[in-house]
Amino acid sequence: MEVLELARWQFGITTVYHFLMVPLTIGLSILVAGMQTAWVRTGNERYLKMTKFWGKLLLVNFAMGVVTGIVQEFQFGMNWSAYSRFVGDVFGAPLAMEGLVAFFVESTFLGLWIFGWDRLSKRVHLACVWAFSLATVASAYFILAANSWMQHPVGVEFVDGKPTMNSIWAVLTNNTALAAIPHTIAGTFSVAAAFLVGIAAWRLWRKRKEADEDRKVWRSSLKLGTWVGVVAFGVLAITGDMQGKLMFEQQPMKMAAAEALCHTEKPASFSILAVGDVANADCESVKTFTVPALLSFLAHNDFSTEVKGVEDLVGQYQEQYGTNYPDDPALGELAGKPIDYVPNLPVTYWGFRTMIGFGALSAGIGVLALWLTRRDRIPNTKWFPRMTLLGIALPFIANSAGWIFTEMGRQPFVVVPNPTGVDGVWMFTAQAVSNVTTGEVWTSLISLTLLYAVLGVVEVFLMVKYVRGGIEGVMPPKKPDRDDGGDEGKSDDDALAFAY
Repeated sequence: MEVLELARWQFGITTVYHFLMVPLTIGLSILVAGMQTAWVRTGNERYLKMTKFWGKLLLVNFAMGVVTGIVQEFQFGMNWSAYSRFVGDVFGAPLAMEGLVAFFVESTFLGLWIFGWDRLSKRVHLACVWAFSLATVASAYFILAANSWMQHPVGVEFVDGKPTMNSIWAVLTNNTALAAIPHTIAGTFSVAAAFLVGIAAWRLWRKRKEADEDRKVWRSSLKLGTWVGVVAFGVLAITGDMQGKLMFEQQPMKMAAAEALCHTEKPASFSILAVGDVANADCESVKTFTVPALLSFLAHNDFSTEVKGVEDLVGQYQEQYGTNYPDDPALGELAGKPIDYVPNLPVTYWGFRTMIGFGALSAGIGVLALWLTRRDRIPNTKWFPRMTLLGIALPFIANSAGWIFTEMGRQPFVVVPNPTGVDGVWMFTAQAVSNVTTGEVWTSLISLTLLYAVLGVVEVFLMVKYVRGGIEGVMPPKKPDRDDGGDEGKSDDDALAFAY
């Protein structure tokens, strides 16, 4: 393998792995904050138990997210130094905001929340969990603003061969970012919802023959997860439609690749399923089941818009951005070679459908689980807990497929040209890689992959341990009643019963 291919594999593996933790942290933190709010307002112990149980799992996931996320920024210097030099003036501001504002707020208030039980007043402690939770959303905002600039460069001018930012406001309010942010946040709620549904349904099934006093906790969690999942999927559909229209304007090749649309159509049909090899740009051997004119509507809100196919777009891109890579020794074997403007069609086509299909299936499993457990019923069959537990994986896969589609669909660019932006503000992925050897990249790739595998085993072990422990594993032992009925009967060590 060449350095470029190895570097892309490494970044793909570490980023997708990290992104398994991110959506669960964001979505679950907001839900836990809502649970604690319900407890403070009502005094109902059920909500306290929900807060502590789901909060415990949140902390495990957050810790793993921090560890795996640190590597991402190191990789910009390790394998993508040329890219870092090109985008550094733009990326510096949003990444600094993410680190200095969002992450510091997350860390500070998370620590106060963990160790503030029975030390802070209820309302101050509640404010800590909301500060931490909203900071995770702010963190996602800044990261997505940076990523969206790669998809649609704005707010810059071209100075001495590099983009120089002239408006941070334009970068932060990029229309690509404003569409991606609600879509991504809805995806995080979808992940958290499936997590609640799967575990709560399994706990209910385990206690189906017992008069467990905590069954109300699991029923409330299941109901919350179901409704959050349904609403999240609705938001995903709406924001996904917004992104599709922007993609039609900003990255037409990505839209064509998502549909394996090899030839221009007017009106264009939406492909539901393809039979055959979609890897070839001529699509001669592919048969698809389609919805007539739907792709035209998704692209431009009408049923007659022309959508260009891959073959026509290749000629357009060659005319605008050249037919061959620069004859630069830094490009290695690609120096002077023809540029392939067609993304990996099987990855983009099937990734797009995996994202939509698995997201819908996840919401459907939640609705089915809620229906099967109505009126205090709990199915006796083993397929019920298996279905809901397997359902946890679906939105994780859908989120990962969506990100892979987004990043792979913009190839061969690492910074995509803005059709109406500043000339020259774009960069081929082949130009972005560092001047390193294949041995060096192999070493870091193998090391990080093995390390992440170990971390994955640790996280699964901890998650399983605390899920099996149930409510008893997170609530402090009950103390004898005191005549004064106050909080003085609680030991200072109770706060640590919730920490690690």
